[in-house]
Amino acid sequence: MSPETSAPSRSLLQRMLDLLLTNEPRQRMSLVTTGLACLLMVFCILAMKLVAAAGLADEELVHWWALASGACVFASFALIRSGFTRHWHDPAFTHIQITYAITSNAAAYVIAGHARGIVPPILAVIMMFGVFGLGPAQIKALLAYGLVAFCIAGAVVQWWGPPDTTTPGALAAVYLLIVVMVLVTSTALTLRAHAVRERLQAKKRELSRAVEQIRDLATRDELTGLPNRRYMLEVMRIEGLRAGRSGQPLLMAQLDLDFFKAVNDTYGHGAGDQVLQCFARTVLACVRNTDILARWGGEEFVLLMADTSAEDGQRLLERVRATVADTPVQLAPGVIINLTISIGAAQLNRDETPLRLLQRTDEALYSAKRQGRNSVVWAE
Repeated sequence: MSPETSAPSRSLLQRMLDLLLTNEPRQRMSLVTTGLACLLMVFCILAMKLVAAAGLADEELVHWWALASGACVFASFALIRSGFTRHWHDPAFTHIQITYAITSNAAAYVIAGHARGIVPPILAVIMMFGVFGLGPAQIKALLAYGLVAFCIAGAVVQWWGPPDTTTPGALAAVYLLIVVMVLVTSTALTLRAHAVRERLQAKKRELSRAVEQIRDLATRDELTGLPNRRYMLEVMRIEGLRAGRSGQPLLMAQLDLDFFKAVNDTYGHGAGDQVLQCFARTVLACVRNTDILARWGGEEFVLLMADTSAEDGQRLLERVRATVADTPVQLAPGVIINLTISIGAAQLNRDETPLRLLQRTDEALYSAKRQGRNSVVWAE
């Protein structure tokens, strides 16, 4: 088959699967699990029909058992497919389905006559469905229910069943022993699979947290929590391209704490770190949510203001300068220092790169330092 003819076939198959199983991931997973249960029930019904055809079981009882069992599992599929259970904690109501499957299996044990040896393997498969969405307590509850259900089924066969279907005592004990063994071992395997699955999910969550922490370390300044130089360079590149396409103004400013070296020399680097943290909080409280403040290095910070006119930028930067000057930092009881900042600012010109814009803000910053500090100077 050529690719041209196989592609439409795959597309048709995909559409049919989407129609049957939907596109919603959680609902689709529930439908796939219940679909497997439907397939298992089809095989069970076929096996029981063959048993009845061989004269080992009552055909009428098998007929009604097949109708009840099949109707329940296919009704479950239809209920999930309708979306009614979509927002349930367990959209496939797995616990209820397995409980009914055990009940159906126990009923098959009663009516299967001398062919009831086919029941335990099916029971093992039913119990393994518990790994889908059930907790350890629910799995153990199903074990207890299965033991009770098959004890009742065994009693019905031995004391209330037709004489021609009664199993000799020794063979009945063997059947019951096999059923108990299947229930216990399949439950143990299901619990083991559940534990492995939980560990894998825990590892996955731990890995996700580690990746997030690594991403933060790569893009965030550890001391102030602000974006770092690496992150800001990428933002500058993107905003520069966007400003070039849209024609909207893009402003950049470099902020430098005045006489910061004296703070470190007088009070120590711990005090310097405290000053940087307080400064970052003060500036963040002044700027807008759309503005991006990053620590560039040492006591230098870069502020990027997109879609902002020079007049609005001047007012914002003056507010930042005045707020910093009016916000003393208390390093310790009785130890208070006043801060000032020098700011160099510029607006992106047509066909100018963000790095060239940064260079002009740096030149403007040095002009502010030369002019006496505690001021805002714009690049020409």
